[in-house]
Amino acid sequence: MLLELNMTASRRPKTTETLIGRAIPLAGLVEYQAGAVVSRTVLSKKAGTVTVFAFDKGQGLSTHSAPFDAMVWILDGAARITISGKALRAKAGDMVIMPAHEPHALKAVQRFKMALVMIKS
Repeated sequence: MLLELNMTASRRPKTTETLIGRAIPLAGLVEYQAGAVVSRTVLSKKAGTVTVFAFDKGQGLSTHSAPFDAMVWILDGAARITISGKALRAKAGDMVIMPAHEPHALKAVQRFKMALVMIKS
């Protein structure tokens, strides 16, 4: 079956289906917006999800916890990630694992993009 690649003006695929079987720059799936956090779900399955985020400088996610382990992969820029009160700086190319049930928060030291992989089983 041939899938047609639907592109926006920014040459970004519109639907998850158009991502299958393609080589696409992950960071290109979301764009920065002034004063905002933008997200896009790449995959959503019973076993977990993959979501791509773009954070403008100063934006973040407040302290929260999740019932599942989560892996953050910084695609562009830099972030301060706090896990159980311990802060670290992560930059493009870095990966951070946030354990289940541990409080964590993210803040954009500079604007940054990340992929979040949540494993539910």
